[in-house]
Amino acid sequence: MPSTNLLSNLMNAIKLSEQRGKKSCVVEGTSKFIGRVLAVIQKSGYIGEFEFIDDGRGGKLKIQLLGRVNDCGVIVPRVSVGSAQIDQLATRYLPSKDIGVLVISSSKGVMSHLEAREKKAGGVAVAYVY
Repeated sequence: MPSTNLLSNLMNAIKLSEQRGKKSCVVEGTSKFIGRVLAVIQKSGYIGEFEFIDDGRGGKLKIQLLGRVNDCGVIVPRVSVGSAQIDQLATRYLPSKDIGVLVISSSKGVMSHLEAREKKAGGVAVAYVY
């Protein structure tokens, strides 16, 4: 049966693999958006390298885990946020001001909440990691 929410499956796989102490995880079902979200999480230092494996059926992602993820998830329903409201949303989903990252999808691309604040760009909050 096909997955209905690829991002939710990705975050759940990362979270469960980290809790079990695994060094890597493989996630079925990918998209360009998923790759961009992973790039933001990787840039923030929560995961290592990731690679796309083409199996002819939608592909898989192999993600190297660093043991730094305590919790991660998808923000449902997705919340539209202006550049001035990013700090309020970070307070709601992240445990502390300097810990964790919100993933924001905007017209300027997929970025962390820190980059969105610097660029003064609003968008849609889609996920969090800490």
